[in-house]
Order: sequence, then structure tokens, then C-alpha cells
Amino acid sequence: MRARDAHLPWGGAARGPWALEVTPERAGWTYAGLRVLTLPAGGEVTFATGDEEMLVLPLAGVATVRCDGLRLDLTGRASVFAAVTDFAYLPRDAEVTIHGSGRFALPSARATRRLSPRYGAARDVPVELRGAGAASRQVNNFCAPDAFDCDRLVAVEVLTPGGNWSSYPPHKHEQDRAYDDGRVEAALEEVYYFEVAGGEPGDGPVGYQRVYGTADRPIDVLAEVRTGDVVLVPYGYHGPSMAAPGYDLYYLNVLAGPGAARTMACVDDPRHGWIRGSWAGQPVDPRLPLTRPGTKEA
Repeated sequence: MRARDAHLPWGGAARGPWALEVTPERAGWTYAGLRVLTLPAGGEVTFATGDEEMLVLPLAGVATVRCDGLRLDLTGRASVFAAVTDFAYLPRDAEVTIHGSGRFALPSARATRRLSPRYGAARDVPVELRGAGAASRQVNNFCAPDAFDCDRLVAVEVLTPGGNWSSYPPHKHEQDRAYDDGRVEAALEEVYYFEVAGGEPGDGPVGYQRVYGTADRPIDVLAEVRTGDVVLVPYGYHGPSMAAPGYDLYYLNVLAGPGAARTMACVDDPRHGWIRGSWAGQPVDPRLPLTRPGTKEA
């Protein structure tokens, strides 16, 4: 993949009702996808999920989702920096109507099993503080493998305080492999969707995302990202995700792969894995957590 194809600025991948549409075909892979929907007050869109399972995740707004005769009311949030949100799960082969106001992410994955539509409550989202010092970040594991059942789809949110690095040390998940030292890696495609505090889609302050490959699978990306931008990670080491001082950084990770079991298994770049050991004894950034279920925007 060429670097210019890996970074999709806001507005460059719009199609139909979607302000952003990344299908597996658009990304050049097989499983993972992402759509972003922007609805005016009282707006509505109806669509079919086809062979993909999806989530409806409010980024900023509220919505009612109808699927398979079931109504799911999403309380949502004022912004990704305001609160942990509730969400809805949509199975493959379903017709869906979303009615509401705001901006919504729809992570997706090609699925073989058809599960039931259902509601994910904000209060049930596991919130993890990861790393330490300037590598501290918050992970909202709303659709992690052990938090919410899907066929293939995995999705989490990461919030990084201004000046910190996350997705660090750099890691990869491009092959199914068990290493002699006990590490396990899974083959996963990944989408990063970004928002920067104080920004609007396509405008405002920036963060940065690094992706780099190995000698046999080269890729070289250093993307300046604004609210609404996407970076595709088909393979290679990715990280750090860099939050500029003064501007908190949010990203939504969408992952899917061919494995029979859902996983986020990855391995660190061996040149930088030692950094994890340096966190021992360092405090987590006191600004964390940035959000909790039901918190209000400052």
C-alpha cells in the first residue's frame, strides 16, 4: 500500500449517505470496514447491512435505531471527549433505519454468523488505563473480544491526553503466528478513525500517526490527522499515535481478520518493546480518565 492511499482525509471517502465510507474493497483487504454518518436534526437513513455486521456508535449526538423489528434508543454523548457512550449492534443481512441528530461511526466486519441485534449500555463498557507517564492513555473496550460478542468485529476507543503518545511501543498484527518466546500474533486488518479536541471534521488542530513496515513488506506513513481523518493499517508496525500538547486525541480502532477466534493479539517492534518495562514505578497521567459513562463535557 502506498502512503498516500493509507491516509484518508475527511471528505475524501464520502459516498451516498455516508460522510466516510471505507469498505474492504476500498481498503484493498477482506474484512474490516468503517462508515461515518452525519444526520441533521430529525434526519434519517435506511440501509442494508449485507454481509457485514456493524455497530452504531454515537460520536456526537443521539439516535433511535430500528433493526429486525427491534427499537434501540441511543442516549449518545455531546462528543467523544465528553463521555463513554452506549451503542447498538447490527447483524448481517438486516435492514436498518437510523433516526437522530449528530455524527455516528459504524464499524463493520464481514461476518459468517448472524447474531441478534442488541443494545450495549455505556455503564457496561470496560474502561482501562494503559501505559504510564507520557505514554498514558485511556482505552474504552466497548467491543473488545471479552467485552461484547460479535462474529469477527473488534472495536475499541482510545483517548490520549495532549502531549502523550499511545499505540506505543509500535506493534503489528499481520500474520497468525506463535513465537518461540511465547508471544502470539494474529492476522488483523485495522482502521484508525481520529478526532482532535477542539476540531471540526476536516479542520482544526492536528495529531500524528506512524505506520512503518519491514524489509519484505514496506510501508512508510507519517500522517498529520485532523478530526474525521482515517489511517488504514493493512500490515506493518503502527504507532505511535501522537497527541500534540494542548490537544487531546481520540481514535476509534476497528479490527477484523480471518481467525476463528476474535483477538487483538499483537507483537511489539523488538527494538522498542523494552519501553513497557520502563513504566514500572511511573504513575499514570493524572488527567486520566478523560471520560466516564455519563460524564458531562467540561
